[in-house]
Amino acid sequence: MRLEGRVAVITGAGSGIGAASAVAMAAEGARVVVADINEAAAKAVTEQIEKAGGTALAVRADVSRAADNQLLVEKALAAWGRLDVFFANAGVPQFPTPIEAQDEATFDRIIAVNVKGVWLGAKYALAVMKQQKRGVFLVTASTAAIRPRPGGQTYAASKGAVVTLTKSLALESAPHGVRVVAIAPVATETPMLPTFMGKTEVDAEGMARYRATVPLGRLNQPEDIARAAVFLASDDAAMITGSCVEVDGGRCI
Repeated sequence: MRLEGRVAVITGAGSGIGAASAVAMAAEGARVVVADINEAAAKAVTEQIEKAGGTALAVRADVSRAADNQLLVEKALAAWGRLDVFFANAGVPQFPTPIEAQDEATFDRIIAVNVKGVWLGAKYALAVMKQQKRGVFLVTASTAAIRPRPGGQTYAASKGAVVTLTKSLALESAPHGVRVVAIAPVATETPMLPTFMGKTEVDAEGMARYRATVPLGRLNQPEDIARAAVFLASDDAAMITGSCVEVDGGRCI
C-alpha cells in the first residue's frame, strides 16, 4: 500500500473529490482526518472508510477560519502523532455571472474559502511538516486557473491564486523535504457541477456542452482526482513539487 502508516487531513471531504480522496487514501493505508463543514457528511465518509477496514476521524471544519485549520492539524497529531499529507481540497463554486452583476459578498466568500482556506491550511500544516522534515501539501486548483469559462471570473481568480501560492510554498518548503503540489481538475461530477453550469440541476444540455470542451469526451469522476491525489501524496511522486497537475482530459491543450 502506497500510503501505509501515513496520516492525511483532507478538507471538503464530505462529498465529491474530497470524499473520494479520503476513501482512496484510506484504502492505500493512510489514517485520515475527514474534514468538512457538514459534520454529518464527514461522519458518513468516516463510517464508509471504517466499514472497509480503514481508519478515519470525522471533524467539522470551516476552512475560512484559522482556528478550524489549526484544530485539524492538532487532531491529526493527537490521534496519530504525525502529519504526512494535508489536502486543501475544500472549495465553493461560482454561478456564471458577468462581472458587473457579481455581488461583493459572493466574491468575499469564494476568496475566503478557495484562497484563504488554502493559505490557512498551509500555515498550520507546513509548520509541522517542516519540523518533521517530511510531508506533502496538496491543493485542489482548477482548469479555470488556466482556461477560464465565461462568467466565472471570481472562481478563476481564486484558483489562479492558489496555483501561484502552490509554487511559492513549494520553494519555501523544499529545503525542509516537504513537497507542495496543485491538482487542476476539469469539471467534475460532484454536487457543485450544476452551479458551474448555471443550472439548478445537471441536464442533458449542460452535460453535452461541457463534454464538448473536453477532448477525451467526458467529465472527471471524483475518483479520477482521488487517484491523482494518492499518486502525488506517495513516494512515487518524490520529485514532483511546485507543479500544477492537470487532470482534465485534454481541455487545457
